[in-house]
Amino acid sequence: MAADQSSSSASILPSPLPRRLRKYRSITDIINDANCAVVEHDDYNDTVCDQCGAGDRDHQLLLCDKCDKAYHMTCLRPIVVRVPIGQWYCPVCSDHPPPPKSMRSGFTQTKIFDFFKIKKCTASAVKRISPQDSRKRRRRIVHHKKRRRLLPFTPSKDTERRLEQMRSLASALTSLNMEYSDYLTYAFHMAPRGANLATYEKGGMQVLSKEDTETLEYCTAMLKRGECPPLLVIFDSCEGYTVEADGPIKDMTLIAEYIGDVDYIKNREHDDCDSMMTLLLASDPSKSLVICPDQRGNIARFINGINNFAPESKKKQNLKCVRYNVNGECRVLLVATRDIAKGERLYYDYNGYEHEYPTHHFV
Repeated sequence: MAADQSSSSASILPSPLPRRLRKYRSITDIINDANCAVVEHDDYNDTVCDQCGAGDRDHQLLLCDKCDKAYHMTCLRPIVVRVPIGQWYCPVCSDHPPPPKSMRSGFTQTKIFDFFKIKKCTASAVKRISPQDSRKRRRRIVHHKKRRRLLPFTPSKDTERRLEQMRSLASALTSLNMEYSDYLTYAFHMAPRGANLATYEKGGMQVLSKEDTETLEYCTAMLKRGECPPLLVIFDSCEGYTVEADGPIKDMTLIAEYIGDVDYIKNREHDDCDSMMTLLLASDPSKSLVICPDQRGNIARFINGINNFAPESKKKQNLKCVRYNVNGECRVLLVATRDIAKGERLYYDYNGYEHEYPTHHFV
């Protein structure tokens, strides 16, 4: 009986519909109906640079992915040092032109305080005793060999001048879609903070002295209350963003700490970011670290490097980049190597350690 019921129920099931065959359009039909013109190139042998008009050095020619114009890497301003990974757009088609003046004027005092996360505090709560002042009060019985100490930067006394300096940095960071940060960031998908151990450094790393550590902490405290170094970020048609002194700076002054996201070098081998900084060169290459200021950073992101192959360019160097062991962690500091006058631009040697960064095209 059960068999009869199953056979009868099966007989009343609807028969499956025949599969509908999908007909795909040919590529010819798609091209004919396209709203934009499709240009076919057999080769690019006749391609010339839109800037200089020359077609030589084809290995340096970059083709815009929007307008298909070509540019030599050395004809662009700022110069492109490495061949970009992925899509590349020429200066006309780029979404990141130099920021208009209206952007800088749009940063009011309130917006500047919010952008830099400045903590407001009363004058009575602020202790403005520099490490140098406290050292003078100490009595030294034993005289050691005198060593050059780091000096804290001296902020501009004029409040409006400091606001203009912070406004220039805020507009430059905003134009690059970056956030401001005054400390190294350890994102979950990059290197953890536990990976930043100075003991991993091949050959060891110099330890920042107690006095210089106090200077570093003092400068960090000044930044938190809105007292920045006397520096302006400006846009130059040849060099791009660059930094110039907005007041006199003494030799051995701590200018800034290099800030950004910390990641393993192995994860950034094919990264086209032109501002990565070595943080740790470990005996085990898989543990080596870099600082990547492409999403977060500070004014160090905009300080330019010198051309190591031009003697005249080396004369411009007025900063040095030094890696220190600070409380067991690696930190990168930018320090003045001589007295810097107001209006002078800041430069340092990108190849302080590895001598691998190509600088022969630098202005």
